[in-house]
Amino acid sequence: MLPQLVNRIKPLRQHRFMGYFHQNRDQYWLDRVGTREMVGFGINGTPCYVDKVDFPFPAIRYKETTPEIQALYEKQKGNWKLLTKEEKKALYRSNFCQTYSEMQAPTGEWMGEIGAALIVSCLGVWIFIAFYLFVIERKKPVSFKPSHKRAQLRRIIEIQADPILGMCADWDYEKMDWKVKRWWYPSNPFVKCLDDE
Repeated sequence: MLPQLVNRIKPLRQHRFMGYFHQNRDQYWLDRVGTREMVGFGINGTPCYVDKVDFPFPAIRYKETTPEIQALYEKQKGNWKLLTKEEKKALYRSNFCQTYSEMQAPTGEWMGEIGAALIVSCLGVWIFIAFYLFVIERKKPVSFKPSHKRAQLRRIIEIQADPILGMCADWDYEKMDWKVKRWWYPSNPFVKCLDDE
């Protein structure tokens, strides 16, 4: 029973390690990887290269193996003090495309995003202007006339709408005038004007 269980779990465990790709290098991955050496498991187990600050160990090297780079790989196995600065840089660039400072450098992408937001805002303003000029009627309804507004206010006062906190709370029904004249209240609506009907 136990050997059968181990034989069932063994293929599942192989998927977790990079050895799975070394043992099962099918044509799909060989076409994409080329002669790059697989050096780790990678982000999700696939042999691909990506520069990420939060995951600095890609599954494959950045450059394909050439005789010059292979000679540097052999030389790095020895004393690193014998390597020149240019050889160390060449070794780094064969493994990685970018340094941390290059990955974290500002890209200027925010300028494009702000530009796109401004273009959309400008488009909205132009649509509003077009609606205002061509769609919305210029002639206002009759209820916008001052005489109709006064008639509406008279009706509100007569039916005593919102008598606790509204305008009717400040209306004196004995004097038929405002108790307190506030700057946002209109003049007395019961005084007849020339444009009243």
